[in-house]
Amino acid sequence: MSRKLILHVEDNEYNRKIIRDLLSKTDYEIVEAHNGEAALDVLTRLRPDLILMDIQLPKLSGLDATRMIRENPVLAQIPVIAITSFALSGDDRLALEAGCNAYIAKPFRPRDLLEMIRHFLTP
Repeated sequence: MSRKLILHVEDNEYNRKIIRDLLSKTDYEIVEAHNGEAALDVLTRLRPDLILMDIQLPKLSGLDATRMIRENPVLAQIPVIAITSFALSGDDRLALEAGCNAYIAKPFRPRDLLEMIRHFLTP
């Protein structure tokens, strides 16, 4: 069985390292993008099995990038988990309305994120 590919979209290097370290202990392969535009560029070349999308990103927000992903028939079925440190009331609703499949706020428990990832990547 081939390794599942996860695209992690995050502008903060420290937060990318946290996810990188967490996923290094799994069978998942990870590719990173530092903003929404870079994520869309990666998606022209790769088809990840799942996207971890920060909401607050420079150039193109995670919500706008997710909307664009959902409008593309080739990409529309890729699960997107929104990850944000701006966990305000209603942010979960905004993420889901933009097309995210799930939402998790920082700081999160690593176990919770891994369970969420497994939910979307386990047949």
